[in-house]
Amino acid sequence: MNNEDFELDLDELSSAEDFLEYFGIEFEPAVVHVNRLHILQRFHDYLESAQMPESADEKFQVYAAWLLKAYADFVDSDAMTEKVFKVFKMLEPVEIMVPLSDLLPGVNAGAAKV
Repeated sequence: MNNEDFELDLDELSSAEDFLEYFGIEFEPAVVHVNRLHILQRFHDYLESAQMPESADEKFQVYAAWLLKAYADFVDSDAMTEKVFKVFKMLEPVEIMVPLSDLLPGVNAGAAKV
């Protein structure tokens, strides 16, 4: 396989199942069904930090290893624990107090105008 063929193959893959099957990774459909977007995002994140070799065969091995790791991250875990997407990384809501006088200029805090 050459790099161009590898890139063309990747362009044809659209689902987590497609990727897992292409790279020959056995998977539990229930795990993928619940976490498909999280697995693909984690896979993408891993690839961004990977040193990519030149040959397509070596790239295939690197991709397969990172996809297996991304899938394995969700076998015994869940999206809330793994926090792949920004929404899961956000802090809990915080209550703040804003004085009424800050919201209504010209109104004294202690006196009400009639």
